[in-house]
Amino acid sequence: MASSRLLFSLCLLFVKVLALAKAQQPAAQPVILLGFCFEKEERILVYEFLPNSSLNNLIFDPVKRVLLDWETLYEIIDGIARGLLYLHEDSRLRIIHRDLKAANILLDENMNPKISDFGMARMFVMDQAQDSTSRVVGTFGYMAPEYVIRGHFSVKSDVYSFGVLVLEIVSGRKIGGRGIGDEGEDLLTYSWRKWNDGTPLDIIDPTLNDGPRNEIMRCIIIGLLCVQEKEALRPTMAQVSMMLSSYSVTLAAPSKPAFFMHREDSFPSSVNTSRLIESDESRTRSSRWSNNEVTISELDPR
Repeated sequence: MASSRLLFSLCLLFVKVLALAKAQQPAAQPVILLGFCFEKEERILVYEFLPNSSLNNLIFDPVKRVLLDWETLYEIIDGIARGLLYLHEDSRLRIIHRDLKAANILLDENMNPKISDFGMARMFVMDQAQDSTSRVVGTFGYMAPEYVIRGHFSVKSDVYSFGVLVLEIVSGRKIGGRGIGDEGEDLLTYSWRKWNDGTPLDIIDPTLNDGPRNEIMRCIIIGLLCVQEKEALRPTMAQVSMMLSSYSVTLAAPSKPAFFMHREDSFPSSVNTSRLIESDESRTRSSRWSNNEVTISELDPR
């Protein structure tokens, strides 16, 4: 039994080593693997030191968050997008991270984001579109519905996780936390309702009130596009990077997000709700927004 566990641990470790080795390019933004050790039962990975900890420790800390201006947060969003784009399309093998979340985004001395923890990563040959597993692992809230329910994963699973991250960064709220407002909505439901009601500015954390409204709104729309229920409708990371870098790229109108819940709805039976993590208390604001302030077009998915 012990030898089986050891073999399994070694296999997981080799997956990490191989995935990181494939991704060691400047554009990929992964945490740099400096070395590793397999000595009897000792299994060690040695990474570069990143002094600014994880994104999770910054954006959900009420004291540290106020020190982050919108320009810094936008660069973090863009850096994560470029990192995923490299993993999905520009590395020798297509790498699906499968556990992208705020805790796995580390920040260097210049606040550049580094994607970390490739323990659940899977590698595809470039013409492979998706894979499936009977052992669904990951962090609730960041996992795409097709992965949670059917065990299917693809680049669009990472896109979904990225969309959740964007909405967390903009709102300062943690996915899967205590319900927001009187209706106890989750972050995706709340964001979608505010978008539909014409008040998406209510999603924005008060610390970002002085940020450029059009740019923040554009990120909200991109986040909602990435968490759409139908994976075919979600953009690729190449499209996301274009949306972030060019205002000439027209954004499609987002459709309903995955796990969208009305008050009478419940979580899917396959979801373990005991894994929910508490977030900050909800905040209430009211501001109207016209979709004319950001170019929106009903586009067919590419």
